[in-house]
Amino acid sequence: MGEVEQPPGTRAAAWMAGRGWQPFPFQREVWEAVAEGRGGLLHATTGAGKTYAVWLGMLDALLRLHPPGRAAEPLRAVWLTPMRALASDTAKALAQPLAELAPNWTLGLRTGDTPSAERAKQDRRMPTVLVTTPESLTLMLTRENAREVLGGVAFVVVDEWHELIGSKRGVQAQLALARLRRFHPGLVTWGLSATLGNLEEAMGVLCGEGERPSPRLVRGRIEKTLVIDTLLPPNPGKYTWAGHLGAGMQVPVVEEIERSGTTLVFTNVRSQAETWYQLLLEARPQWAGHIALHHGSLDRATREWVEQGLKDGTLRAVVATSSLDLGVDFLPVERVLQVGSAKGVARMLQRAGRSGHAPGRPSRVTLVPTHTMEIVEAAAARRAAQDGRVEKRVAPDKPLDVLVQHIVTIALGGGFRADELFGEVKTAWSYRDLSRAEFDWVVAFCERGGESLGAYPEYHRIVRDAEGIYRVPDAGVAKRHRLGIGTIVSDAAMQVKYLTGALLGTMEEGFIARLRKGDCFFFAGRLLQFERVRDMVAYVRKATRNKGTVPTWMGSKMALSTELSDAVLEMLHEAAQGRFTGPELEAARPMLLTQQRLSKIPTPDTLLVEAYRSREGQHLYVYPFAGRNVHLGLASLLAWRLAREQPNTFSLSINDYGLELVSAAPFDVAPVTSQAIFSGTELLHDVLASLNSGELAQRRFREIARIAGLVSTGYPGQPKSTRQLQASSALFYEVFRKYDAGNLLLNQAEKEVLGQELELSRLAATLERMRGKRVEFAPLRHPSPLSLPLMVERFREKLTTETLAARLERILQEMESDAGV
Repeated sequence: MGEVEQPPGTRAAAWMAGRGWQPFPFQREVWEAVAEGRGGLLHATTGAGKTYAVWLGMLDALLRLHPPGRAAEPLRAVWLTPMRALASDTAKALAQPLAELAPNWTLGLRTGDTPSAERAKQDRRMPTVLVTTPESLTLMLTRENAREVLGGVAFVVVDEWHELIGSKRGVQAQLALARLRRFHPGLVTWGLSATLGNLEEAMGVLCGEGERPSPRLVRGRIEKTLVIDTLLPPNPGKYTWAGHLGAGMQVPVVEEIERSGTTLVFTNVRSQAETWYQLLLEARPQWAGHIALHHGSLDRATREWVEQGLKDGTLRAVVATSSLDLGVDFLPVERVLQVGSAKGVARMLQRAGRSGHAPGRPSRVTLVPTHTMEIVEAAAARRAAQDGRVEKRVAPDKPLDVLVQHIVTIALGGGFRADELFGEVKTAWSYRDLSRAEFDWVVAFCERGGESLGAYPEYHRIVRDAEGIYRVPDAGVAKRHRLGIGTIVSDAAMQVKYLTGALLGTMEEGFIARLRKGDCFFFAGRLLQFERVRDMVAYVRKATRNKGTVPTWMGSKMALSTELSDAVLEMLHEAAQGRFTGPELEAARPMLLTQQRLSKIPTPDTLLVEAYRSREGQHLYVYPFAGRNVHLGLASLLAWRLAREQPNTFSLSINDYGLELVSAAPFDVAPVTSQAIFSGTELLHDVLASLNSGELAQRRFREIARIAGLVSTGYPGQPKSTRQLQASSALFYEVFRKYDAGNLLLNQAEKEVLGQELELSRLAATLERMRGKRVEFAPLRHPSPLSLPLMVERFREKLTTETLAARLERILQEMESDAGV
């Protein structure tokens, strides 16, 4: 009995003391909350000790309930991680105290990478602690004995909650947790995060409506030095456009790596990572074998080799994308370089935390601008981080495609009664406003395929038996559903292999489709020559030519966050007042003074509007600083409203700072300068009218159809091509529009286009802010430093690289020859 009566956290503190560690106050706070049966959210700096704060508290509580005996306890705790790469590292961290405090208890991994023999072993007897992903946990819920297997789970931890909360994967996790709470009403759930701006709401999303006693928010404040600095180019110049400093930063980056220990070089997209890997090798050929490349399209064995090299400290540098953003512990990493804007404060902090990944060690991120405005962004990002202005993450609102998938999952996992499942789903945050009519529609859609698919038995996925329980009676439906579980949807990928059969990784089918035999391209850090495609595999050989193209992946460009946009405008306001404080603003001074001389500098209180005439016609520039997604909808909206008043045709260009409208025919700018065109009246109608909303919604419907199980990606070894998937989803889209107009999945497609792609709520808020600002109208004699990047964006669509360079050179020469510039 003495064991049971020990104060909470006694074992945890003793285990830490055995390693010469002292628990932080926030770790003790978590142990106390867990002992009280509370879930919650732990928000602490990367590398501060979040894992042991929660895990030691849970292990202590489990040992108080189940003193270790000769046999291993059945499954009691589940640790959810958003990435397979994290699962192995997490399991190693959890295993250390488990081996000492409960040596007979077992720990296992279950992800898409887990060998079938290991999964079969787990199926016979589950480990005491399971590290898994949302998809693998959902797959376990499809088992007929799901309640028996998972009913004893008393604790769940969701790691890197900020990474999941804003996506459909987070919704999938919410629904799985709601199910586990039905199995075990006393379930305790904890989330871990380092970068969240809306902590109370994030905790509510995680813990839902079903956890009692009330959850606790723990802020893990520890003293940790964070250094954010900027690698400044030697001569940024008076003008700027996307990428114009990029290759010129090659030597400064190489010199920084030479002066540092192990360095992570982050880029935002995979093509940029491939380019920078080549730039580093070009500058230092002797680094071959000592630097590496890491992104999600590379073969898993290659990624694991790189990760091990980082842990061992044997690699000098790794060029990576978001594939290394999350909590894998690379202790030897000393420096982080961020090439280009991080686009958000949270992402920058997350990446900074990859260095100095231990309590007491400083973290350092050095920002590497690729154009002059990114120098201003760097200063703004540092200020926003120092002020604690971190972006909020908002959970999706009742995505019905995820609910369709979940209902079939639960029907497989022992079946359900409609009334009970409706009450259970409503406890998940994203479905708290779900109506019974919407739920019944989803059940009917799973049962009969809606109004238009009733004649096709394969879409009768669930059947209600005489006892009122819905089940999946068809083995083929069950198999297709299990293969299709998940919410990560991307364009079909093709394997890339050498002619000898060695696998290099995967690439999007759209890029491969553009290649002809003999074309060369860079991939996985190698120059490859395309040979042929056979059975969804692209075969290549090592190229002997020196030049190649870099693959472009279809991932959408990230938009500047509101928090970072606001901070940029604050920095510009200082420059407008003649205050160039700090090295970044001093470096950007020539460009900012040129902007002030030719036009005006935007500020938080002013809306800059520029007008310019060229051989192309009339140009109008507006600078809301609201991010590229909002500017896409805004540019289309303004063009449509201007053409409604005076028929005209416009070309559009956008970036994170502003937008350009160009027309061969002159048009009246008075509706813009008077702000009448920024009205929020009839906004939804006008946005839909201004865009090819049908095409946008059809494209979004492909994802919805895949998640909802209407479209299958094929069986293992028999994948379907992108063209097949597009044709299938397009057919469903047209059938539903013609014969099932009330289909709620169609409504969801339109809602997601407006809410996620065009950020309609942010667009409405932007229009409101624009109406509240003073318009500064500036007729231009020459393109200004802010307008030139928008011209370049448009030129890139129709000019070759060489022609674009010549065009830019002529524009810059004309401006330099003008004495006023």
